[in-house]
Amino acid sequence: MRLAEAYANATVEEIAAALAGGKLVLYSVGRPPTPDHPVTRSSALAEYVFASPAFDAAQTPAFSANPTPAASVGTPGWARAYAAGGAAVADFSVGPGATDVKLDSVSATPGFPLKVVSIAISLPAEDVSWEKTGYGHVYMTGSDNPWRKVSVRG
Repeated sequence: MRLAEAYANATVEEIAAALAGGKLVLYSVGRPPTPDHPVTRSSALAEYVFASPAFDAAQTPAFSANPTPAASVGTPGWARAYAAGGAAVADFSVGPGATDVKLDSVSATPGFPLKVVSIAISLPAEDVSWEKTGYGHVYMTGSDNPWRKVSVRG
């Protein structure tokens, strides 16, 4: 999970409160370095609207509709959560396995229902530093391994 700068010091309860009435959008590829960067290289696979409150007492996500039909073809790889006002709150890894957002399916096909099984809001969030070169490459370093650098063109 990567938090937007506005939520960098937020608690789990504050993040959950921010998501109430907001939305969760699934994407396949082209994950931006942080939630503060726009989505430019990916189209939405599916969109969920959080209920208010966004999580029940067992920390299960509550949506207005779950499952929801996929809008396009792809393999969900990441998701962005937005507050009710539209501000980005967090980016999550997505998939059927050990990820932040767990789904009941591996891929998306238009009209096929995708169900969110769970969302893990774990703190501290992943801390990513990035630097954009003059050639458009973004070098990212995560807090899990400061020696690992990922180059992303875009």
